[in-house]
Amino acid sequence: MTDIPATPEKALIVLGCPEAPAQQALAFHVAHNLKKRGTDVLIAGNPSVLNLLKVSDPEKHYITDTMVLEQCIADIVEKKRDCDLCVVFAHNDAAIAYAATMRYLLPERRFVVVVFGKEPGPLADEITFPCEKIVDRAVHNPMQLKAKINGVFGWAVSRT
Repeated sequence: MTDIPATPEKALIVLGCPEAPAQQALAFHVAHNLKKRGTDVLIAGNPSVLNLLKVSDPEKHYITDTMVLEQCIADIVEKKRDCDLCVVFAHNDAAIAYAATMRYLLPERRFVVVVFGKEPGPLADEITFPCEKIVDRAVHNPMQLKAKINGVFGWAVSRT
């Protein structure tokens, strides 16, 4: 990647069901890297995934703003909320459906779908809307997917 994208002012991270542990680790990674560059980050998801994040970050060092996904969608529809960047984590069909919804609602925004899990290829093939795709087999170990995310966003590769 030769052009490093401008830092977004506001980012929305959409998380799916918390079945795959790599998702939470990668959500922290993306939120941390965006926040340290000055981006306001909102994470939307179901109550279970949001509670896992809140328990993992009780002092809100990484995750400061969260919202239940359905409320976030309603706020976007009502034009109460917007973002410059939307990152959707998807490891099942339901998450792809949410990604399609968010793409429809945010047609002019930078849109990245992180497809992961045991068999991410067929799931990534279901995406028919325009977006940047990051695809890798990741359930428990997030390291390869982290490197791909860093590459897409132009972040320096970290060994940690």
